Amino acid sequence: MSPVLFWAFTLLMLAFGVSVILNRNPVASALSLVGSFLCLASLFVGLDAFFIGVIQVLVYAGAVMVLFLFIIMLLDLKAEQRRRFNPIALVGGAAVSGAFVAFLLHVLKSFPAGSRAFPNLGVERLDDVRLVGFALFNHFNLPFQTVGVLVLVASIGVVVLSRRELK
Repeated sequence: MSPVLFWAFTLLMLAFGVSVILNRNPVASALSLVGSFLCLASLFVGLDAFFIGVIQVLVYAGAVMVLFLFIIMLLDLKAEQRRRFNPIALVGGAAVSGAFVAFLLHVLKSFPAGSRAFPNLGVERLDDVRLVGFALFNHFNLPFQTVGVLVLVASIGVVVLSRRELK
């Protein structure tokens, strides 16, 4: 992947991520999350992980976000009111964020292998879909089915909780 494309998709993904947090409208926030998922999928495609990129688009940007938007529309959430900023909390958050960035830069500078190119994995191509399907349905069948039941129960719970009482 071209470094220009990598940085463009990375900056777009971060901008959409910040937009998820800063938007007061829940629908606009969910759509910003879709944009962030699409940029992440394009980064996976740039790393030649095509299957993970497609799954990112189909599962997260497709199914999960449709479920989120369905729940937002079902709950009839309104735009959140703006609050005043607490200056002490703002300074504290900036200090913690600055300390985290400084620590992260220190760790990155002290890791010498991070500046070397990653070696080639080899010339043989593995069939991603067959290996993922084999691992999913042979080794992780119970967790896979459990997650499906959990999503179903959560969806039914949202419908029951958001049901209006008839008067």
